[in-house]
Amino acid sequence: MKNLVPYGALLILLVFAGCKGQTGTLLHPGSKQLSGSHSAGQEVYKPLVDEAVGRLLAAAGGAGNKRICFVGVENYSAEELTDYRDELYEMIDQAIMHSGQFTSVSRRYVTPAIRENRFRMDDLFLPENQRKLQASLEKAGQPFEYLLFAKLTSGTTQSNRDKQRDYRLSLELIHLSDGTSVKESCELSKAYNVSLGAKMRNGH
Repeated sequence: MKNLVPYGALLILLVFAGCKGQTGTLLHPGSKQLSGSHSAGQEVYKPLVDEAVGRLLAAAGGAGNKRICFVGVENYSAEELTDYRDELYEMIDQAIMHSGQFTSVSRRYVTPAIRENRFRMDDLFLPENQRKLQASLEKAGQPFEYLLFAKLTSGTTQSNRDKQRDYRLSLELIHLSDGTSVKESCELSKAYNVSLGAKMRNGH
């Protein structure tokens, strides 16, 4: 007679087998967003972008729909941005565009012009390099009056196995005609808890 697996044991095996697979859930607008357990994600970056862009636009005042060349996002934080570098770029660019105060030069023009001139981000703080980039984009029919830089930084406070990370997104807008700049930033803190006491204090 063949050995038969008891029904209860079979059910437990099926449950554990099902737990090994990954599932997906579609999140609709307004749904609770997933909060990263080891690094920042949407729950950190979206409010940072919204607040930093809002402050920058308020400080810049009525610019009269001038054109911006947004050159990219520098990451000086303790975390790798991976696919969030491009996502941050798009979030900032869309927020600028929707403001009605500025128009952005398309990234499809900006990236090749930077690559052609072999500029690093720091190179574009030099006036002569700013003029070279401006000339390259004017040749492509994409003139602009302002350069926009974004920088992400972080600071970490450690308490045994628990830690708090403070994230800062800084935006700097440079007016090429006179070299004046406006810089605004926003900061957001996030706790990463391992100990039971810290989890209870933070509602986990």
